[in-house]
Amino acid sequence: MKIEEKVYQLPDIDLLNSMRYEKLEVWRPDKTYIILGRANKAEDSLITKLVSEDYVEVQKRPTGGETVILSPNMLVISMLMHVEKGISPQQYFMKPNNILISILRNNGVKNINSKGISDISIGDKKILGSAIFRNTVSVFYHAILNVSEDISLISKYLKHPKREPDYRLGRAHSEFVTSLWEANYCLDIDTLKTQLENWKANG
Repeated sequence: MKIEEKVYQLPDIDLLNSMRYEKLEVWRPDKTYIILGRANKAEDSLITKLVSEDYVEVQKRPTGGETVILSPNMLVISMLMHVEKGISPQQYFMKPNNILISILRNNGVKNINSKGISDISIGDKKILGSAIFRNTVSVFYHAILNVSEDISLISKYLKHPKREPDYRLGRAHSEFVTSLWEANYCLDIDTLKTQLENWKANG
């Protein structure tokens, strides 16, 4: 079933096109979206029949990584950084990911770690994935933190990705992904958003 793939046009596209270096944009999706990675195709990544039947909007982002779901129960965190000589892609993930880990630890979240190239996990289950887009002067980072979305939403619309981090070990979405709430950290999403915005204001 053919799915329309719209050009990425969500709130952090303005940051990508700006010169606001080292600043975070934190936003909460207004509805459910499916966002294809730059190299993804809908027919390869999605259960197209259900996506079409449920009228879920599909967009394609300019960054790498695999297809993701956005929902109002998640936070999107984006950052624009200067390109630095001799810096590996993984190092560009480290600064914002370490900030996020610190904030979550301050909220009592335990056993939280960096995993793979760019994920954050609780134990061996992913709660945040991120991707970057790099040109000659800028690196655009954005990440999705699953605060309270049910993992069944991901399983409903997304096929198993063709590429996966080593620590996934072939696990299905339901065995690989979690949320803060599922891990028994029932944090308020708007409070987390405010904490990140306060870091932005002082950063």
